[in-house]
Amino acid sequence: MDQLFAPWRIEWVERADRNQDIDGCVFCELPAMETDRENSLVARSDHAYVLLNNYPYNPGHAMVIPREHTGEYGALDAESLLAKERLVQRTIAAMDEALDPDGYNVGYNLGGSAAGGSISDHLHAHVIPRWSGDTNFMPVISDTTVIVEAVTETYDRLHEAFAAQDGAHAERDDRAVALDFE
Repeated sequence: MDQLFAPWRIEWVERADRNQDIDGCVFCELPAMETDRENSLVARSDHAYVLLNNYPYNPGHAMVIPREHTGEYGALDAESLLAKERLVQRTIAAMDEALDPDGYNVGYNLGGSAAGGSISDHLHAHVIPRWSGDTNFMPVISDTTVIVEAVTETYDRLHEAFAAQDGAHAERDDRAVALDFE
């Protein structure tokens, strides 16, 4: 049996009851909660928000999620579409500042499980920072991904980078940075 020691993951393992209060779509309800840091919601605008992925492919793997509930990319209204894409730009800028990656993968899993997505009724863009040499034998040979930084540490680094952007308002470290686009 292969084993990897990742003690920081206990926070995720022990959170089984965290979202039991959510009756509907988790992506619709998370922004209304008062637990941004606990839920890894790092930045928000009026029409979209940035959430760190609980199962990251790489450190910093984030999702930019429109507040408008739809699983159909073509169904997003123009205002939501533009705001989401502008937030993708701001997310990449924050990652450049906080993580200094060599590149990015940005994309969608449209079509549910056939596309590899686990939440298909509320679309979201994945923004994954990449570094030269970040893929090694582990995912290829052993179907195992090694994440080198805890999500909470990445949250702190990205929170600080978003807070330094123009039009950013960071009231508290445990609340998402509010972003204006005007």
